[in-house]
Amino acid sequence: MLSTGVVSIALPQEVLAKLGKINRVVRLGVITDLHHDIMHDGHKRLATFLEEMKKIRPDAILQMGDFAIPKKESQGLVDDFNRAHDTVMHVIGNHDTDLGYSTEQVLKAWGIENRYYHKDVDGLRFFVLDGNDKGSPTHKGGYANYVGSEQLEWLETGLKQYDGPCVIVSHQPLGGPDAVDNAADIQKILSSHKDKVVIAINGHTHIDYVVKLGGIHYLHINSASYYWVGGKYRHESYSKKVHAQYHHLASTCPYKDAVFTTLEFDSHSGVVKVGGKMSEWVGKSPQQLDPSKAAKNGEDDMIVPGVRRRVVSKV
Repeated sequence: MLSTGVVSIALPQEVLAKLGKINRVVRLGVITDLHHDIMHDGHKRLATFLEEMKKIRPDAILQMGDFAIPKKESQGLVDDFNRAHDTVMHVIGNHDTDLGYSTEQVLKAWGIENRYYHKDVDGLRFFVLDGNDKGSPTHKGGYANYVGSEQLEWLETGLKQYDGPCVIVSHQPLGGPDAVDNAADIQKILSSHKDKVVIAINGHTHIDYVVKLGGIHYLHINSASYYWVGGKYRHESYSKKVHAQYHHLASTCPYKDAVFTTLEFDSHSGVVKVGGKMSEWVGKSPQQLDPSKAAKNGEDDMIVPGVRRRVVSKV
């Protein structure tokens, strides 16, 4: 049975003074891992997110990667996102350069100048990183999963120079499952500025999970669309016609509804609120296909069709 209540997480005492510099609640709308190029209904899922954001009226919206490769057919979806708010942020995922597309083509299609950057939203600074650097000394094949020295120097300098509250944003995790190859180096930097870093958020893993390392919370935000189970567990959750057109869909366990969340940074109460958005599986769940995916020893299951409501606080 899924947990639908509030999960409380202790916010480091050191960061509360910096968070208190924000004179109002800052609200961020977040969607990640839409995978428009895999999902047959990706455009509909994004539309659901954008319609909800119209009602909520956040201060900014953010998509955290694996959004849409920069082919002509996907430009309308990107444009819909960019037109939906005056303040938008993009993060490049590992799949956004599939089929031979370049990072430069992604930047141009999405309308952003740099692959890593910072943006200020009402007193809260977002440091956006690119986890797709090559050059990892421990790379074992497959997609790059690394934040290079150029970015690390930029991040460390930026944290030293900025004296307000910060949020670290990346597609690949900086802590927890499937973290970047040099996660320990990044965690050391962030922990040395734990009085400023409110939280680090990521996509990529398609799980709902949070871990505290070195005084910093690393929040894994779930995919808008599915959990990947791979070719060994290929199965059809939709019609044969849909699967014939979207070949990789059979390697997923899709969510019935679009999954996304909001983050509220509240200086007055000293908390970060994670909005809950639960769906259900279409067809078999990952646990039904592979029982080893089930939670063990009474732990919360991180593989769920949604984002659970959480409160990151000092208590």
